[in-house]
Amino acid sequence: MQAASSIAPPSGPAREYTSRRQDRITRSLALSQRERLVGHARVLVFLVGLAVGWLAFAMHWLHPLWLVPVVGLFIALLFVHEQVSRNWYRATRATAYYQAGLDRLENRWQGKGQPGTRFLDENHPYAADLDLFGRGSLFELLCTARTRTGENTLSDWLKKAAPPDEIRARQAAVAELAGQLDLREDLALLGSDVPAGVDFDGLIAWGKEPAVLVARWPRWVALVLGLLAMGCLIGWVLALSGNLSDDTLLGWFFIEYRSLPLVVLLLINVSFAGWLYRRVQRVLHSIEHRGRDLAMLAGVLARLEQARFTAPRLQQLHDELLQGDGSGHPPSQRIAALGNLIDLLNSRRNQFFALFAYLMLWGTQLAHLIDHWRTVSGPLIGRWLAIVGEFEALCALACYCYENPEDPFPEVLDQGPCYQAEALRHPLLPRSKCVANDLNLSSQLRLLIVSGSNMSGKSTYLRTIGINAVLALAGAPVRAARMRISPLAIGATLRIQDSLQAGRSRFYAEILRVRQIVDLSRGPIPLLFLLDEIFAGTNSHDRRVGAEAVVRGLLAAGAVGLVTTHDLTLTQIAESLQGQSANIHFADHFRDGVMTFDYQLRQGVVQNSNALALMRAVGLEV
Repeated sequence: MQAASSIAPPSGPAREYTSRRQDRITRSLALSQRERLVGHARVLVFLVGLAVGWLAFAMHWLHPLWLVPVVGLFIALLFVHEQVSRNWYRATRATAYYQAGLDRLENRWQGKGQPGTRFLDENHPYAADLDLFGRGSLFELLCTARTRTGENTLSDWLKKAAPPDEIRARQAAVAELAGQLDLREDLALLGSDVPAGVDFDGLIAWGKEPAVLVARWPRWVALVLGLLAMGCLIGWVLALSGNLSDDTLLGWFFIEYRSLPLVVLLLINVSFAGWLYRRVQRVLHSIEHRGRDLAMLAGVLARLEQARFTAPRLQQLHDELLQGDGSGHPPSQRIAALGNLIDLLNSRRNQFFALFAYLMLWGTQLAHLIDHWRTVSGPLIGRWLAIVGEFEALCALACYCYENPEDPFPEVLDQGPCYQAEALRHPLLPRSKCVANDLNLSSQLRLLIVSGSNMSGKSTYLRTIGINAVLALAGAPVRAARMRISPLAIGATLRIQDSLQAGRSRFYAEILRVRQIVDLSRGPIPLLFLLDEIFAGTNSHDRRVGAEAVVRGLLAAGAVGLVTTHDLTLTQIAESLQGQSANIHFADHFRDGVMTFDYQLRQGVVQNSNALALMRAVGLEV
């Protein structure tokens, strides 16, 4: 199943990725220069502002209104600088995005993506055995999701076979998204300023909670008290600076009482805010630090709302998004509105605005607005995120489809069991490192017993079969020339390990997994079993009796699968199953102290063993 050369990447995707990467590099350099110019302009305008302020307030040579255009220009430059910085960062991330694509095409992706280690489960019947998660795993190869919801969706698809209609719907969606490179780039980059794997579970739970600040009148009281406090502050400052005349009642009031009105209102505001404090914190506790996350989510939703699709599954998701929450605004605008409220809320931590925020009861006012938003749209957050997660999972499969144009979608059958494939290869290995082999499992030929020497490719063949089945049943293309497959539950014993903490030997861990596989065979979906070196931890007699009993039980339950073995006595099982089973093998060649393998599958039982030759080759006297 393996060779030694490296693969040249497909010319189409590689050429497109290289061109786009160079374009983003050029754009990034231009934006970097523009950012420096705007930054220098900001510093210059700030210095001019200081000079105008000194001339106006210290020297009284200029009227204070001269500060207005200077401050306006400075604020405008802040917005321009923010936009240029955002575009520069996006171009930089786009460069990294296409470099990651080139790394995948050139087989340099291992350890550079999301390994999905949090999905590892030693009790799952095949995830660890088929390298679905971890460094260099299928998940790392596939995953381009930016949210934890997207990662969860992709993980679920890899860990559980979908029904035939669902698989076909995903195939059509993936095929359409594969050609929409701009859309997939936008979705990946819209979340580039948020750490990968953003978890919105807290936001979903917050959205489902009932309203806390039900009464509306405290919101208006807070607004009035805040305006009065700001008015008192302005009056006190003007009176203190001598810029307020006592010719008017208002001027006389502030000159006469100075800071007293401000102090009184401040005490009233503190008492009012204290009365609402616990309820305000209940509203804000799970939401106030999610402004950037929500900005990313709003951008993703807006991009999806603008897209147009023809695949039924994509149309269904798109239509559901456009329904919104009944307020007349699409989800992107509703989420953006919440994000803006949170940004306004967090502005109270700015050192220049903090004092004014306390005077204006900023947190109390924003808490009422946010709680009202939750009443209208909160319950739908979970569904909106689920739609985004499904789009991200489909885009991940579409990216794999685009980068591997030679890989076809399998034909999915409604009834089985059936797993027929031509030129099957392992998708985690470079194409030129794999020797293609066929597979034919059906209701007629249901068991293949694979014999062969050490390192001849038996385990890799089982992993190739299993991981391609995972891809096929998730709705992705497969690494084969052609494939026909029916829905199959998968069970494997390729990576069984002992456990010191659990007090389990490898053999005991294996029989527990075999029991789990036997239980799976009794389910509604036919089972595909992949048993590697079955019961190798016991003597030959018990191994033969146990293996044959297990295999017969699996076949009686309607399962299909493969069993690998070094013990040639197990190959006799095929002869006793009256045409339902066949022996196949991998061969090796040992000449002049060098072991070579062609990884080519052959019919029948292997005729030689390399164990003694390998022992002698490393210097053991046997």
